[in-house]
Amino acid sequence: MVQGGDPTGTGRGGKSIYGETFADELNPALKHTGAGIMSMANSGPDTNGSQFFMTLGPTPHLDQMHTIFGRVSKGLGILNRMGSIQTDEEDRPTEAIKILDTILL
Repeated sequence: MVQGGDPTGTGRGGKSIYGETFADELNPALKHTGAGIMSMANSGPDTNGSQFFMTLGPTPHLDQMHTIFGRVSKGLGILNRMGSIQTDEEDRPTEAIKILDTILL
């Protein structure tokens, strides 16, 4: 998976537009079935903040644990390139990765 959304740059995340944390919005019909699923990162139930992740493949063990809010519809090749960037011992990318633009459909 590729994780992002940390305005602090520390890897610990930060406040969202909803405040410090906000509740999960789990939907049993939504599942982590393959690459490009976008979900909220959290540290347990109802601890969503600013961080999110995009899956690189099926991750069914995350179903009903992370709020799914979208899917990459174009650019899966770019997501795969992001996922192939080498990481350090703390699992952080060794090269800067920035999402400069998105389009909501």
